[in-house]
Amino acid sequence: MNPDAHTLWRAPRWALAFLLACLGMLGPFSIDTYLPAFTGIAQSVGATPVEMQQTLSAYLFGFALMNLFHGSLSDSLGRRPVVLWGIAVFTIASAGCALADHIGSLVFWRAVQGMSAGAGIVVSRAVIRDMFPPADAQRVMSQVTIYFGIAPAIAPMVGGFLFVHINWHAIFWFLTAIGVALWIANYKLLPETLHAEQKQPFNLRNLMRGYWTLGSNPRFLALALASGIPFNGMFLYVLSAPVFLGEHLALRPEQFFWFFLLTIAGIMGGAFVSGRLAGRVKPQHQIRHGFVIMLAVSLLNLALNLVFTPHVSWALFPIAVFAFGWALMVPVVTLLVLDLVPERRGMASSFQACVGSVANGIVAGVIAPLVMHSTLGLAVASLLMMSIGIVAWIWVKPRVT
Repeated sequence: MNPDAHTLWRAPRWALAFLLACLGMLGPFSIDTYLPAFTGIAQSVGATPVEMQQTLSAYLFGFALMNLFHGSLSDSLGRRPVVLWGIAVFTIASAGCALADHIGSLVFWRAVQGMSAGAGIVVSRAVIRDMFPPADAQRVMSQVTIYFGIAPAIAPMVGGFLFVHINWHAIFWFLTAIGVALWIANYKLLPETLHAEQKQPFNLRNLMRGYWTLGSNPRFLALALASGIPFNGMFLYVLSAPVFLGEHLALRPEQFFWFFLLTIAGIMGGAFVSGRLAGRVKPQHQIRHGFVIMLAVSLLNLALNLVFTPHVSWALFPIAVFAFGWALMVPVVTLLVLDLVPERRGMASSFQACVGSVANGIVAGVIAPLVMHSTLGLAVASLLMMSIGIVAWIWVKPRVT
């Protein structure tokens, strides 16, 4: 924690949480906003469904690749410069997407978008731990998760509205405008939270030594798996939403918002409870509660899909409860990751985000296309990905207590 933290931010704590949440929202918002326009974009640029899927995979893998460096750079150069440069590149890339007239150009600019969008979410986690002691950091992390949860709920609705009433280019011009607004807000408001004495030397040898230290640390890798992989048990359904909601549940596009509304309500509810439990319940117990909820509802979801034909009356609720369990435990696991290497919190946040992003990319490019046409396949895949997190936590728990 920065010893001068109390002088760096004098506004209410929720205001800093909101600013950091806006940074974290940039990534998921730029994923979900253009999903309703997939078909329209494909027709406009003459792309096949597989080529359109590449625009998503390019974003996610670009996000994962640069996540390895955002936090590391912030450990050496400071949190503020990395955030501002990341937003600036994201803004340029969004304009490039808006101007794209063929699929190759769109894939390229989406990759650049992904490479820059991660700066906000990676560095914001390090900022929280720079500014607050553990219990307060968990409360702020939970507040960030609550605000963060709004983005996936409203993004498809905003994107759908812009696509229907203007065109698909308007979606990316909208993201460009968001980038400009965020850059101005952070330039004026975001303080430099990395203390001068905590800066790491900026050279390749020191960087590689840090990566080796983290990559060879089984406790760190297990915590990264415990926090990053279970999210995909829910994210799988988000990626498969057009098929899951439109084909399996026979919902019209204008009714899709119910799925996003329930899922985000679960995330916000879990994050709210996580913040309320900070300092009252042991972190390990809170993580256990989250995993128990996710395991129970995943098994229930599997059983229901085995016995019944999927119906909207019950098929959306297990995903919302799963989201609640994930949001209950993830702020705590994230802080354990950061505190495992307090001298390299930026790099730890980078590595953690990279693990999750690689998993997201694999789910988007490989797993979702394989299982989305079967609700039973979706339920099994969701359970398996959540189980990876449980196994990782069971192994690492005795080693971090």
